Amino acid sequence: MSSTATPPPAADVHPAAPSGSPTRDAPPQRLTPRLKLVLAVLLVAQFMLAVDFSILNVALPAIGDGLGFSLSGLQWIATSFALSAAGFTLFFGRIGDLIGRRRIFLAGLALLGLSSLVGGLATSPEVLLTARVAQGLATAAATPAGLALLTTAFPEGPLRQKALGLNGALMSAGFTAGAVLGGMLTDLLSWRWAFFVNVPVALAVLFVAPAVIKESRPAGRPRLDLPGALLVTLGLLSIVYGLTQAGEHGWTHPVALAALPAGAALLFVFHLVERRAAQPLVPLHVLRKRTVAWGNVLGLIAFVTETSLVYLLTLYLQKTLGFSALTAGISFVVLGLGTVVGGVLASRVIARTSTRTALVGGGLLQAGFTAVLLLLGPTTASMALLLPATFLGGIGNMLVIVGFMVTATTGLPDHEQGLATGLATMSQQVGITLGTPIMSAVVAASTAGVATAGAIHHGVTVAIAVNAALVLLGVLVAAVFLRTDKSAGRA
Repeated sequence: MSSTATPPPAADVHPAAPSGSPTRDAPPQRLTPRLKLVLAVLLVAQFMLAVDFSILNVALPAIGDGLGFSLSGLQWIATSFALSAAGFTLFFGRIGDLIGRRRIFLAGLALLGLSSLVGGLATSPEVLLTARVAQGLATAAATPAGLALLTTAFPEGPLRQKALGLNGALMSAGFTAGAVLGGMLTDLLSWRWAFFVNVPVALAVLFVAPAVIKESRPAGRPRLDLPGALLVTLGLLSIVYGLTQAGEHGWTHPVALAALPAGAALLFVFHLVERRAAQPLVPLHVLRKRTVAWGNVLGLIAFVTETSLVYLLTLYLQKTLGFSALTAGISFVVLGLGTVVGGVLASRVIARTSTRTALVGGGLLQAGFTAVLLLLGPTTASMALLLPATFLGGIGNMLVIVGFMVTATTGLPDHEQGLATGLATMSQQVGITLGTPIMSAVVAASTAGVATAGAIHHGVTVAIAVNAALVLLGVLVAAVFLRTDKSAGRA
């Protein structure tokens, strides 16, 4: 999907060039030792951030018992993180473009390490929730900045595709590893180690990154579009909060019914403000790019479907087959392996065919093996079907995710890569937040409030069918709206 016109390389790759200024050197055609080190540092950080999304899921009951959370209050451990992580991603992504991506990246990692230490030492629900909000803000800052540093360090083409493929593989593997690691740490040590594990990793990256990654920022510093920043942040916060409340209490809950339209209205006003702003937070010409707009739609669908499938299979494994939380988490190791394989294959598929081929082919593979899960039965013999289906479906999903990342960051100059990766990260995090409430509502409607193993099995089966249909919708979007320009080699 790389363009034949190569953008100016970023200062990250050529340390001799002044920050934000182009260089006349030819872009690298292979991974040099320096680029390998840059890639390793950024991938370790992104893996840790992905782990942080899921590491507390299994530990929630233990945290509730240890700190005295009420049953209804437990959901706020996840909600507080999701609100700040999704709500502030676009804002921090653009801030990185304005004041320096490395600065935002390092600040985010420092905040993550500090908030993880505070969370692990927490002695009350209030302290732990404060730490979770700070962890979400750290993720909102570090994730798009890290992706922008990655895309500006590698020019459009095979090198960037390979880097994004490895990033996608480790990111998805991090979600799976987080569930397994959280269960192991909670069972063998304490839930507190689900927080503490971030601290040494953050310190290691903070120690190495300043010597490896050069600052990347524009030569001039335009003013921050404060009205736009406030509107988009409040709009996203309202939508994410509405989604979490819908997942917890149902789509007819008054809070969900008020928050979701309010969020949509705020985002509409944001669009109107950006049309008139002299220096908009999100330039509308970026949103009008076919690759950016449809790429992010595909990313949203990819994360909605795969993360919600994990939720559905967790219900099936625990409520229908009677697995423990730890055993269910270990069952997803196979899915994680599939995503790693998919991430490695994605750059090769894109290089030999096109990004649209990866998106369509990966979507068909994911949809087909999601549909296979409709055959799951009420006995453990179904594991012989579930494990290979999730492995192959994971490969397909990762082809789509890498294709989405390549699509959504292509054709933009380096000074707008923070915005592009901020939009991509926002799609990712909103998709993660959106998937579970949607599928939870489908299961609830299908079971009509009955919680027997058979009823839950039926509800999960109906939701899996909806999930597969959403994947096919993404395939249709990619096939229709991302036409391949064979002469340019891109979608």
